[in-house]
Amino acid sequence: MSGVGENQLISIQPDELKFLFELEKQSYCDLKVSNKTDNYVAFKVKTTSPKKYFVRPNTGVIQPWDSCIIRVTLQAQREYPPDLQCKDKFLLQSTTVPPHTDVDELPQDTFTKDSSKTLTECKLKVSYIATSTTQRSSESGATSGDGNGSESISVTAIQRLKEERDAAVQQTQQLQHDLEMLKKRRSNSANGLSLKLAAMVGLIGLIIGFILKLTLASPT
Repeated sequence: MSGVGENQLISIQPDELKFLFELEKQSYCDLKVSNKTDNYVAFKVKTTSPKKYFVRPNTGVIQPWDSCIIRVTLQAQREYPPDLQCKDKFLLQSTTVPPHTDVDELPQDTFTKDSSKTLTECKLKVSYIATSTTQRSSESGATSGDGNGSESISVTAIQRLKEERDAAVQQTQQLQHDLEMLKKRRSNSANGLSLKLAAMVGLIGLIIGFILKLTLASPT
């Protein structure tokens, strides 16, 4: 294929899925699928890595000479692939269906290959595009620290630390609120309540220590 993915029934733009890659963030790529015939055409999208991608719609029916947009979302990843190379692939199958067929009415064997129907396939490659943050992180990893042994921290890592610290603060506030509510609801089970209060206070102490650790670890 060159330029635009094509087969006898549909055309696909673009013919390669390209995603901006940044750790802990989703990225998406839109595909425009056009019906080039006078027939109703059903399509189905498959991938070699279904857990990494979210495809909507992954199955549909396109009216004659009409088109639709398929959004493919790359789920947030926790680590970089080697050299940002991706071996994932997508397969878009298409076949003609009776006029006015709805996607919910498609038989289970619609995209099963057999001699009684025409089933065309179009393969799409996947590539990752480095963002500025990705490039800075890669460069930091390739170079050693300075004389003081300091290390560069990416913007993503800083943001993640702040989010974790904020979440810990909110959780501490909630625990303090629950503690006040427990004090107001004291009943005959004084011993059981004392144990709960002791455990709650201990948990609050651990969380406060965690917050202080994050605060000290975060760059100013």
